[in-house]
Amino acid sequence: MKKIMIVEDDMKIAEYLSSYIKKYEYDVTVATNFTDIMGTFREVQPDLLLLDINLPSYDGYYWCRQIRKESICPVIFISARTGEMDQVMAIENGGDDFITKPFHPDIVMAKIRSQLRRAYGEYAVKNEERVLTQAGLSLYPERLELRYKNEVAQLTKKETDITESLLDRYPRIAGRQDLLAKLWDDEAFVDENTLNVNITRVRKKFQEIGIEDAVETVRGAGYRLRVTWGEENA
Repeated sequence: MKKIMIVEDDMKIAEYLSSYIKKYEYDVTVATNFTDIMGTFREVQPDLLLLDINLPSYDGYYWCRQIRKESICPVIFISARTGEMDQVMAIENGGDDFITKPFHPDIVMAKIRSQLRRAYGEYAVKNEERVLTQAGLSLYPERLELRYKNEVAQLTKKETDITESLLDRYPRIAGRQDLLAKLWDDEAFVDENTLNVNITRVRKKFQEIGIEDAVETVRGAGYRLRVTWGEENA
């Protein structure tokens, strides 16, 4: 039975979500200690997290960043905030999806099922750790790590998804729509700037491990990996 954790300080909404999700035979935990979300998270070890943005003490963005330091479990933000920048911030801080309030519970369940399929479905790797390599560069998706020589860069989940797509597609182009679909279920509602922001962050992570100009923009098409760093190993 998959475990769902709900972090929502409006207890009426939290209990409503909990009761509805339990109907579909999920094990649901509602967080109540909003000063120690990580403590509850470590205790529950959920397979998916529903996370509000406006919370006491620290906001949902903060808690998502803390979770991403030790887990890649899907995180779906649920918030009354409807601005485009709020969705960008959700992605920037490690979220996988975004639902606005008021919401229909069937939409929430569809999002939950979608994220669980992506993370734990029949095509998900369960036993052996995946490592993608190219010219001495190694990406460890389950660790959210990018390595080159003795340098290591810690990635967010979104940065990992983009880097994985670039490596998978090399030397072909990773299309913008394909990348948006990988990053966000409802790409039609994502601002065009969202992908640009994430690509910029990926480029910076390559720079951290000593690789410049790693991601090439192909105008009107998407992005492509430039494996110039491998020339020294040729």
